Amino acid sequence: MSKVRVRFAPSPTGPLHIGGVRTALYTYLIAKKYHGDFILRIEDTDLNRFVPGAEEYIIKSLEWCGMIPDEGPGFGGAFGPYRQSERKEIYEKYAKTLIESGKAYYAFDSIEEIETMRENQIQEGNKAPKYDYSSRMSMKNSLTLTENEVSDLLKNSENTIIRLKVNPGNEIVVNDLIRGEVTFKTEELDDKVLMKADGMPTYHLANIIDDHLMEVSHVIRGEEWLPSAAHHVLLYKAFNWEETMPAFAHLPLILKPDGKGKLSKRDGAKFGFPVFPMNWEGENPEDSFIGFKEFGFDPKATINFLAFLGWNPGNEQELFGIEELIESFNLSQIVKSGARFDIDKAKWFNQQYIIKSDDVEIAAYLKLNYPEIYGGIQTSFLEKFASLMKERVELYTDFFTSGYYFFEDIKEFEEKIIRSKWNENRAGHLTKLIPNLLNSSFQPGEIKLELEKYIKENEIGFGDVMPFLRIGISGTMKGPDLFEMMGLMGKEMVEKRLDEAIIHFNNVVADK
Repeated sequence: MSKVRVRFAPSPTGPLHIGGVRTALYTYLIAKKYHGDFILRIEDTDLNRFVPGAEEYIIKSLEWCGMIPDEGPGFGGAFGPYRQSERKEIYEKYAKTLIESGKAYYAFDSIEEIETMRENQIQEGNKAPKYDYSSRMSMKNSLTLTENEVSDLLKNSENTIIRLKVNPGNEIVVNDLIRGEVTFKTEELDDKVLMKADGMPTYHLANIIDDHLMEVSHVIRGEEWLPSAAHHVLLYKAFNWEETMPAFAHLPLILKPDGKGKLSKRDGAKFGFPVFPMNWEGENPEDSFIGFKEFGFDPKATINFLAFLGWNPGNEQELFGIEELIESFNLSQIVKSGARFDIDKAKWFNQQYIIKSDDVEIAAYLKLNYPEIYGGIQTSFLEKFASLMKERVELYTDFFTSGYYFFEDIKEFEEKIIRSKWNENRAGHLTKLIPNLLNSSFQPGEIKLELEKYIKENEIGFGDVMPFLRIGISGTMKGPDLFEMMGLMGKEMVEKRLDEAIIHFNNVVADK
């Protein structure tokens, strides 16, 4: 196999959808599997849809996922520039060669003229009107005008574009690594616009030229681009670049959770989960989205989850580190059908990664990514906290939502238990028990022994004090081992919590 060079080529028109991250991942895995190059190319030729900050967002998202480009804007490389807006002269040069060879032509039609043409085709029974071999000779272009007229329009027209000349009667075969042979009839194809009136190329022209000049070996992209592949093959032939044409692989769609339709950027807000790798702040709330990172996902778990959205390793293994993914991944194992986005499965992956993570690693991650909560907390405390909580959470954000009481006063108590079971006798026992606990070394084991000793000496049951100790400490019956919690919180916090809890419990019962 010749040198593998693959590119991820997003458009900076907004935040990077999770489907784009999956495309980047599959591209990255192929590059690393064959010791090739992973290229980032920014396709920013659509000036009307350009969004400031989108390119920076794309790069940060790739970096968060651990997919660092070998070449691209800010990363260097011998095949730049890597922003298409900086390659305009290159596209103009190659577009003119297509004109000179008769493979493309100038068109000067106004929007109104094109619309009229489409309406006429519809009236004639054509349900899919298009600018093609059947309509081009009735339009205003260099095929129907004299040389003088063309020359004059090239100087004065604001509607000048370049179209690919697609002749009928031929078949185009696209050999797709996932879908096999896909055949198109040229009479079904339109004369695609290659250069727009603003002088910028369309995706079709720019990506063909760039892939050729950057020596790209494989084009990995979503299946929505499969219909365009026929035009791209035609362009390779028009340039006489067939021998260096890259292999194509069109990925299956990522579907909504119910499997009905493609997962969109709005589905995150609708279903209550992220569909972008990182937070995106739009101009208004409707265009602002939460990311996997801020939602509480580990980047390694996110990558593992995304790998399975369309790929099957052929065995029962589900947890793959990045090196294992690189070794195991193969384009031939990608399924053709759409992959349903299952947020519960994503959370399961995340939970497994958190459980397997070292306490030191978790503490460092919490401090780095949630400094407003954990920035001032001692690292040793945070490591023990991580040890107590990591098997009880799915997301990094769950550490605080489920264990906030380690850092803040209790917000609410489980009052149903207090109302039904708290009484004067139990209040007395808890009041007497507290000094005994505080007089111990306050290690988890010693705290437990003091409790067991008190229960035995006073001939009461664990149910007379244990539930109220736990609720007094944390506000809830859920959570880690009670004695481990108390040992980590320390005597001062525990004494304060329990003194306040007794007062609160008595008030609750008094208000019944």
